[in-house]
Amino acid sequence: MSQRVLTTESGAPVADNQNSASAGAGGPLLIQDQHLLEKLARFNRERIPERVVHARGSGAYGYFEVTDDVTGFTHADFLSEVGRRTETFIRFSTVADSLGGADAVRDPRGFALKFYTDQGNYDLVGNNTPVFFIKDPVKFPDFIHSQKRDPFTGRQEPDNVWDFWANSPESTHQITWLMGDRGIPASYRHMNGFGSHTYQWTNAEGDAFFVKYHFKTNQGVRSLSAEQAAEQVGKDANSHQTDLLQAIERGVNPSWTLYVQVMPAAEAADYRFNPFDVTKVWPHADYPLQRVGRLVLDRNPDNVFAEVEQAAFSPNNFVPGIGPSPDKMLQGRLFAYADAQRYRLGINHTQLPVNAPRTATVDNYGRDGLHATRYGSRHDKNYEPNSYAGPAQTGAALAAPLPVHGWTGTHEAPAHSKDDDFFQAGELYRLMSADEKDRLVANIAGGLSQVTRDDVIEKNLAHFHAADADYGKRVEEAVRALRED
Repeated sequence: MSQRVLTTESGAPVADNQNSASAGAGGPLLIQDQHLLEKLARFNRERIPERVVHARGSGAYGYFEVTDDVTGFTHADFLSEVGRRTETFIRFSTVADSLGGADAVRDPRGFALKFYTDQGNYDLVGNNTPVFFIKDPVKFPDFIHSQKRDPFTGRQEPDNVWDFWANSPESTHQITWLMGDRGIPASYRHMNGFGSHTYQWTNAEGDAFFVKYHFKTNQGVRSLSAEQAAEQVGKDANSHQTDLLQAIERGVNPSWTLYVQVMPAAEAADYRFNPFDVTKVWPHADYPLQRVGRLVLDRNPDNVFAEVEQAAFSPNNFVPGIGPSPDKMLQGRLFAYADAQRYRLGINHTQLPVNAPRTATVDNYGRDGLHATRYGSRHDKNYEPNSYAGPAQTGAALAAPLPVHGWTGTHEAPAHSKDDDFFQAGELYRLMSADEKDRLVANIAGGLSQVTRDDVIEKNLAHFHAADADYGKRVEEAVRALRED
């Protein structure tokens, strides 16, 4: 049977479905990449009206308080002095299931945080894992399709899940996280949060640093076994929502301590692996955690739909002193999240109370559109430049400029000396206790053994063998045993 040709919506053949077009191998992505933009824009419109991913969620208000001086790394105003507090809103979520799904399931958890700063809203959109399954956004719609309900059977299919992972070896690290003990948090209060991506901080002198965010729960990390989770889902499918709501109502306010890893920008090019690859972590021995402050949740929303479901987060909502990095997945999300919200909630979703800035003044030339509530005075002009004292540009960049080089086109990320899809997955496995390894192997084997194609199973087993010989051997033996039963 001849190979079918992948095409765009207009029928043009697709040359590369693994790598987005960028300005050189390590540069930012290009808006001229029609295939990428078409995939992401179409993907954002595939479900009405709930979120395509992260549909099942819970939220709360709180504050962030600076506890340590970080002005040497960033001139972000809300981080400018110890003791300063900024109002926040957080939304926790599962990823793959629908709005009606259960909370206590094996799935990454969204950890989306909105800071209502004096310089505008800053959105940090992360997960409860420091890594992700893929490193290029052009693969994201395909990844989610493989994890969602099959269009024929109407359920999540192990064949689809593991086939995608079999053909995406960079997923091995995240699979090891997901199938391990932290794959099912006991509650939203008892899990860590991560920015996951690499971001840029810039100080007052214009020095640039790359950072990774780590929110460490002060309640301690607690997780559920597969058996405990099944029991909890049977008792209360809304278990995590219930726990968060009741804890805050009792005055037991959950909190997290924020740490960052800081890499001087000049060190990125020669680091032993690509520091902008979201499938990898930065070892703490190289870049230790540095404390920044604490996040406290102290108020429940009054209306879940108005505030939690209509909450809109976009990783391109930066403030001066904080900006993006060349992380390809982050670059794709800069477009995709805002586009999803414009489709799901409308062009004026930023005027909804939960999304509107609290202390900053919004003053621009945006007018009209569905559900517009911000009008301006009767003599305001809606164009710029003008001669009527309308709002004007500052000329000050939010973050330091990034150098780019090379030819436009689709590129794999630039090679670093220790780039590898499996090494860090093996490191994570070797950190586990004997009991943790037992549970990890059992969780993987339980899903992989249900796959109907032998070649898909073999590809996945090869990934675990490449990560660690013992890891691969034990998973292989467990899968064989289950398939023989």
